[in-house]
Amino acid sequence: MTVSLFLWTALWTLLPISELRGGLPLALAGGMPGLLAYLYCVALNILVTPIVFIFLHTLHKLLLRRQAYSRLFEKLIERSRKKVKAKVDKYGYLGLALFVAIPLPVTGAYTGAMGAWILGMDKKKSFAAIALGVCISGAIVYTAVQLGLTLFFKKVV
Repeated sequence: MTVSLFLWTALWTLLPISELRGGLPLALAGGMPGLLAYLYCVALNILVTPIVFIFLHTLHKLLLRRQAYSRLFEKLIERSRKKVKAKVDKYGYLGLALFVAIPLPVTGAYTGAMGAWILGMDKKKSFAAIALGVCISGAIVYTAVQLGLTLFFKKVV
């Protein structure tokens, strides 16, 4: 294992497009031990949540000074919140965790944190739900990669 494997894994895990789905397979294919790869990628992906919350909160405060943004935000976000309020009330933080847990494009810590922020969900509870979702997603990706490697090497060897 090299330092570059850790750096490339971190980069792929922190990129919004790949997140855990890209970083964990890279770490495992690069020879990082399974548990270390899982814990490293999951921890990095969980760290995305507070970063997104801080970024959105700061950017929002700066842009709220602009009247056009303020009106647009009120119109779009409030409308969005009203549309999904029933589902958020019904599924709440469990729904957020399950959404993040699905290892598909457009689901993950970035989207989960943005959605929670837009919907005005509690940050601490959202963080816990997103962290749970990332752990589940990591387990799914880890299992899929290990299964794929096992099947590949059985056929090749």
